[in-house]
Amino acid sequence: MGPVLGEVERRRLRWRARRGLLENDIIVTRYLDRHESSLTVDEVLALEALLDLSDGELFDLLLGRKEPAGGLDNNAVRTVLGGLRAA
Repeated sequence: MGPVLGEVERRRLRWRARRGLLENDIIVTRYLDRHESSLTVDEVLALEALLDLSDGELFDLLLGRKEPAGGLDNNAVRTVLGGLRAA
């Protein structure tokens, strides 16, 4: 599936990506810089689910100190998380 984000959606996603923890902000921004134009609907939803987490929970996932569990343990989240970790 091709790009799904229009200009408004891109701005909204970037705004949501602004975090209180600078390290999270840097990682998510780098990921969006590289991938936002090619994100699928499932990947956008997965990223939004990750952004719903607290800064500490997200940081633990980004550093690999924890793995997705419960509702976050799915292919889309794991794909996005892999891209975030590589950023």
